[in-house]
Amino acid sequence: MLHFQPWKTWTVIIICLMGVVFAAPNLMSPAFLDSLPSWVPKRTIALGLDLQGGSHLLLEANVSEVIKERMTGDLDLLRSQLIKAKIGYTNLAVENDKIVVSLRDADALDKVKTLAQGVDRELEVKSQANGVVAIQYPDASVTRLTGDAIKQAVEVVRRRIDELGTREPTIAREGNDRILVQVPGYGDPETLKKVIGQTAKMTFRLVDPNGDVAEAQAGHVPPGDELLPLANQDKARPGQQPSYLVRRVVMVDGGDLEKAYTDFQNGAPVVAFRFNAKGARDFGRATQENVGKLFAIVLDGKVISAPVIRGAITGGSGIIEGGFTVSSANELAVLLNAGALPVPLNIIEERTVGPDLGADSIRAGTTASLVAVSLVAVFMVLFYGLFGIYANVALFFNLALMLAALSLLGATLTLPGIAGIALTMGMAVDANVLVNERIREEVRLGRTMISAIDAGFTRAYATIIDANVTHMIAGIFLFWLGSGPVKGFAVTLCLGIVTSFFTTVMVSRQFVVWWLKRKPKLLPI
Repeated sequence: MLHFQPWKTWTVIIICLMGVVFAAPNLMSPAFLDSLPSWVPKRTIALGLDLQGGSHLLLEANVSEVIKERMTGDLDLLRSQLIKAKIGYTNLAVENDKIVVSLRDADALDKVKTLAQGVDRELEVKSQANGVVAIQYPDASVTRLTGDAIKQAVEVVRRRIDELGTREPTIAREGNDRILVQVPGYGDPETLKKVIGQTAKMTFRLVDPNGDVAEAQAGHVPPGDELLPLANQDKARPGQQPSYLVRRVVMVDGGDLEKAYTDFQNGAPVVAFRFNAKGARDFGRATQENVGKLFAIVLDGKVISAPVIRGAITGGSGIIEGGFTVSSANELAVLLNAGALPVPLNIIEERTVGPDLGADSIRAGTTASLVAVSLVAVFMVLFYGLFGIYANVALFFNLALMLAALSLLGATLTLPGIAGIALTMGMAVDANVLVNERIREEVRLGRTMISAIDAGFTRAYATIIDANVTHMIAGIFLFWLGSGPVKGFAVTLCLGIVTSFFTTVMVSRQFVVWWLKRKPKLLPI
């Protein structure tokens, strides 16, 4: 047990030195790190919201809108299919999460089922009283569609926050319909809410040339149309309509946008865009077939602009004019680049942590950790002499390895994470206490010095392994079932268990082996 082959010794030395090297950037200023050569390790631990301040939002997804929007799209397709099949109907509408239609001929039910399957294979058709038919998705399909929408919403929110240039945000799903957003170091919650909360679903649709806006405002909206208001009405051009009758059929989907960016035309900010191959084809065909008509650019149910199509636009690019400021044009470009939210998000919890509070937390956490580690180090020296000093040196390398691992993993350190580090420091010393007390016990039983040390390390390891395994199991379950700060605590706890086991088994033992090579005569504990 006390024999160390040279390769083991060099492995211990190299790992300890690498731990110090990769942990060192956390003690250096950003300016100094930037001045170092590119090959020098520069990764540092990111500080969490509670340590450097920032914005915390808890969002709730309106999942009912996912099915309602899907049903609205199916409704238009079903209407055209019923007309083509010459099936008489009345009162075709979306009610809650299903399409309801009254058939004039009850025998047409089978035909309606076939048409519904053609619109979407997942749709179920059920007959109700008085010839009323309900068309809806089964529960399994609803669960799948809403789950997919939440996953997509998490990714869209992540892309939007990344576009803001923030570092190490936390974006995670909580429960069935909630999304947790924490952005450390970002102190403008209003801009964050605006960027996250806007659905940013953009479509290109034709304005109905025969529609009467006045009649539509009185409640007589033609089938297949919808009345949409003009966005930024206070900045509308002279003679521009406050509302438009727009076709429901989408000519070009904003999901086919490849890139959006701020540009200037005639000195005014505009949003320039470029489509992918599919979007360019759809855009070229739509403009070619509808020259002279108004082409509405619709964002979240409002018309940004409705220019006249002067000719076919086949290049797959264009601009959006809408009375933008530079700031609003930038925000719209960010939203379009990140993509549309598949489901509306409502803010149900908002919290902003100031940087001063975060600095106080760091100061308090650092002070508590230093005091605890200092007292433990003094205790080890008083009780175990030279072997206590060896334990303290191993404790230093344990801390360095933990910080290095957190830096390399790109982990975010929170207050519970600091608590996890402090706890593992105590656990690391506890392993050395077990070894030293076992050596004392073996000496009292009459063993020689070398035999007592060898037996102390060998017999204490069973207890050390049992303790570390049970702690590791607890840490794994905390990470698996917990969220946010609990996961941060679990990460530092599990990393600390691994590093403390290494420093006890390898580093402390290496120092004892070096000491024994000097052929001492007295045991220094």
